Amino acid sequence: MVTVRCILSLAAIHGWHLIHLDVNNAFLYGDLDEDVYMRLPPGYLRKGDTRVCKLQKSLYGLRQASRQWNSKFTAALVQLGFQQSKSDYSLFTRKEGNVFVALLVYVDDILLASNNISTVEAIKTALNNQFKLKDLGPVKYFLGMEIARSKQGISICQRKYALELLDGAGLLGSKPVNFPMDTHSKLSKEGGELLQDATIYRRLIGKLIYLTNTRPDITFSVHHLSQFLDQPRMPHLQAALRVLKYIKRAPGQGLFFSASSSIHIKAFADSDWASCPDTRRSVSGFCVFIGDSLVSWKSKKQKTISRSSAEAEYRSMACAVCEITWIHSLLADFQQTSSKTSLLFCDNQAALHIASNP
Repeated sequence: MVTVRCILSLAAIHGWHLIHLDVNNAFLYGDLDEDVYMRLPPGYLRKGDTRVCKLQKSLYGLRQASRQWNSKFTAALVQLGFQQSKSDYSLFTRKEGNVFVALLVYVDDILLASNNISTVEAIKTALNNQFKLKDLGPVKYFLGMEIARSKQGISICQRKYALELLDGAGLLGSKPVNFPMDTHSKLSKEGGELLQDATIYRRLIGKLIYLTNTRPDITFSVHHLSQFLDQPRMPHLQAALRVLKYIKRAPGQGLFFSASSSIHIKAFADSDWASCPDTRRSVSGFCVFIGDSLVSWKSKKQKTISRSSAEAEYRSMACAVCEITWIHSLLADFQQTSSKTSLLFCDNQAALHIASNP
C-alpha cells in the first residue's frame, strides 16, 4: 500500500491523470506451462466412464492460476514498452519524451497514472485488445479506499469499510472514546480469561489491520493487539472493542496529499523501550513523509532485547533508514528525485551521537 500512497501523492503534486481499470475474469487468461487434468463434474459422464479433461487454459481454483495470470499480464506490458520496477513488482513504468506513465496492478485492479490523457487512452485500447477491460473512469474507489480529488490535493479514507466494521461488531450506536488504547493498561499473554471462540478476535484484528492502510492513528494499538492472536483473552477483546469505539468517533478520517507539497523525504523515528511485559522487547515506530504527505508508517516489536533506551532508539532509526532507502528507489522508478537531502528526526541524544559517529 505504500506504493499506492506514493503514486497518489505524486499525482497530487504533478496533476497526473488517475484512471481505474478492472480486468474481467482475469485468471482465465493465464496459459498453463504444464499438463493439468481435471475430473468432470457429476452428470457429464456415464457410469464406469473414467475419462478426464486436459485443461488448455487456466481456471479459477488452480494453485497456479494467479501466477500464470501475472506472467501473462507482465509479458503484455513489457511488449507495450513498460519496465517492471525492482522496488515493487506490481509497478510498471514507461517514459517517452515528456510523457510518463505508471501502471499499478493488484490482481485484476489496475491504476493508471500519466501526465498525458491521450497516452492513457492508447494504453487502454492496446490492453483491451488482449484482455477484456472495464473502464471505471477517474479513480474514486481502489482496493477498499475511497479517493476524492480537488484542486487542493487528494484525500483517501475507508469510511464505508469502517462503518461496515462497526455494524458487524454491533457498535454503531456505541459511545465514542477519544483514545484508541488505555495508556495505563498493560496487556500480557497470561492476564485474563481465555476466549472460548478465538476466531471472533482473530477476524476482528484482521479487519482492523486492513483499516490501518489509511489510519496511522490506530496502527500502534492494532499491531499491539495482534500479538495475542494465538491465545486471545477477554482483556484483549475489550481493548480491540475500544479501538472500534475510537473509530466510531471519526469513521471517515483518513489521509490528505497536498497538491502544493514538495518532493522532500522526511522521517520520524521513535521507540518504546522494554514495553512488552512478557519478553521485555522494545517497540520500534517510524513515519515517512514526502513533503507534507504521509506515505509510510510502521509499529513493530523489535526482534532482540535492547539493553538501553539508546540502543532501542538506534534500532528504530535503522528501520526508518531502510524504509527511506526503499522509497528513494521507488521515486527513481517514478522518474522523481528528492529536492533536498532526506531528513531523519529522533529525540534521543545518545542515539543521535551513535548515528553521527558509528
